[in-house]
This record gives sequence, C-alpha cells and structure tokens, in this order.
Amino acid sequence: MSENVENQEQQIMLEVTEDVTNKKCPNCGATVVFDPETGGMLCEFCGYKCELPKPESGGEICELDFNKATQTASFEWGAQKKTVICKQCGAETIYDALETAAVCPFCGSTSVMPAASSDSMAPGAVCPFAVTKEKAGQKFTSWLSGKLFTPSKAKKSAKPESFQGVYLPYWTYDAQTTSSFTARAGYERRVKRGDTWTTEVTWRPVSGVYQEFIDDETVMASKKSDNSVVKRCEPFDFTKMVPYSPQVVAGFIAERYSIGLKDGWEIAQKSIKSRLQSNMHTYIRKQWRCDRVDSLRFSTLYSNITYKYLLVPVWISSFKYNDKVYQFVVNGQTGKVGGHAPVSALRVLAAIGIGIAVLVLLYMLTH
Repeated sequence: MSENVENQEQQIMLEVTEDVTNKKCPNCGATVVFDPETGGMLCEFCGYKCELPKPESGGEICELDFNKATQTASFEWGAQKKTVICKQCGAETIYDALETAAVCPFCGSTSVMPAASSDSMAPGAVCPFAVTKEKAGQKFTSWLSGKLFTPSKAKKSAKPESFQGVYLPYWTYDAQTTSSFTARAGYERRVKRGDTWTTEVTWRPVSGVYQEFIDDETVMASKKSDNSVVKRCEPFDFTKMVPYSPQVVAGFIAERYSIGLKDGWEIAQKSIKSRLQSNMHTYIRKQWRCDRVDSLRFSTLYSNITYKYLLVPVWISSFKYNDKVYQFVVNGQTGKVGGHAPVSALRVLAAIGIGIAVLVLLYMLTH
C-alpha cells in the first residue's frame, strides 16, 4: 500500500466527528460507504475496503437520566426542510429536516447531515446493518412466496431491488416500578351435584405491593413509518449496539425522531402497564396459591427512569396492487421480514372448500 493511500485510509478511519462524512476512496476517488457484510467501509466502484476503528475506552453507551433531559419535544415529519450541498458534485438537494443521512441523487455521493441540531438530541448508539440489500431481497422473496393466499400477480409486482436502507429512531426506557394492588384470589373445587360434577370458586380479597425492574422498553420514535409493519420484524439485538458515528450511517438514510422523549415515555407506560398486569396475575397466583385472579386494580410509581436514543436498521419498501399500497420491511440485523400482503378472496374460498371436503371425507371413512 502506498504512503498516500495509507494516509487517506487513516483519515477515513479517524475523522468520525465531522458534520458531513463524505470520504473518498484512496484508489479511485469515489465515496466510501458502510458495508453491512464486513462492518467496515467499502467503495462500491472499485471494491476497496477498510476496517473501522474499535470504539475507544470511555465511549460506552450510557443510560441517560429521564428527569434531567432538556430536549423532550416531538417533531412533525415534513414540517421543516433543509438544503444540503454535495461536496463531490456541488448539487443542492432538499431533505426533510428529520433526515440525518442521505445519498446525493445526482452522483451517488454519501452526505451525512449533523445528527444534532439546536432543538433535538443526537443518537447515543446505532445497531449497524448486518444484512446486505441482496440478502434482504432473498429473505423478502422467500417470505412472500410462502403467502399461499397472495395472488401471483401481486408477488410479481413486489420488487425487492427497490429496497431502501433506513436507520429508524428508537427510544428505550429503563425504570424501577413499585405497584400497590388489590384483587380477588379464586380457589376452585370440584363438587358433585346429583350425577353432575361442577366447579365452584371461593373468592377472597388480597392486596400487596409488587416490584419489577423494566429493562429496555422500546418505542419506535417515528411517525413516518408504519409501526405495525416494523413491529412484525422485531426484535433488534441491542447487545450489538455501537456508539454513534457518521461513518456507521454512511450510505443510508437515518431518520431523526419525530416522537419526542416525553411522548415516547407515555407510549412506553401503556406497554409497561400491560406487562405488569400480566406479571401481577402470575405473582398473585403463586403468592396465594390460588387458581384464578379477578378484579385486579393497581397504581404504579416509576423511579430511576433512564433512556437511550438509538438508530436501528431496516430495509424498507412498498408496492402497489389494485390501487392499494403495501409496505414491507426486513430487519437489517436478523433478516426477519414484516409486512402486509394482498389476500385473494378466491384462494381463501378455495382453501375453505378443500378443508370442508377433507372433513367430509374423514367423516365418511370413520362412520
């Protein structure tokens, strides 16, 4: 490797705090991007590769104190715009203000906008892409081919090559919960009345305090993406997070949060309440050795609330069939597919008909 190439490679590896990451390949001068397959930087034109430096000590991903947060507001997607100038070709492009990374549509150069602005916070960590666009396409094709009730025409119209790699914003919350509760514990016993056995339940009131630590309750912080679709491709492996740097998101769109920290916590509490309710039912049955739990009511105090602002990877696209748009995503870490697919009424009716015919045949063979 020549001294000039080595110096340029060191520059690519070390300059990780610039507002715009637009590093040139030391071989051909094209822009290098993050490579999900190797976890390093890649020139898509000549194949040049280099590794990213390991996170330095002191750059750990930290839980932040919720009560000390100063930037908690939500943002409306598309309400504000910003102009970005490509350093490679000079083209000016307008982006939504919530996008933090983009690719120049004119020359393909990677432009990474500042992660933070005066009125929003920077992400603390990133779950890097580990699934390439090609592998994501294969996963999607396999998923769609397994949908028996989806029309063949719809399957042909869904093109996996139209995928766009996107980093979606997520909040995660940790909290210690202390809940005071009241409920009824039910004890069953079998009673014979005449020739019939019945189940009788004896109820007794119970009350107490239930404590549970909530670790990484997740909330997707985007109003733009379809939450129900993204949920289908979860979970993400937060143990593989790395500290945020512009290099990790180079070559991908990175969406800034549009659901703020405070609103995200309100959403998280609804999920936490549902989890606590289920776990308290289990706790009461075990603690009072009862068979049923009824009329559970509780109030919860949250303490030591902390949070993280993360970016998680998805390959996202959509297709149109019969004037309806169907969005689908592939988890950029695991390859798990989530989405909605068209359903053919004729195929459903045919399946029902076959099922009925099978049941009739079985009945005739057994009688």
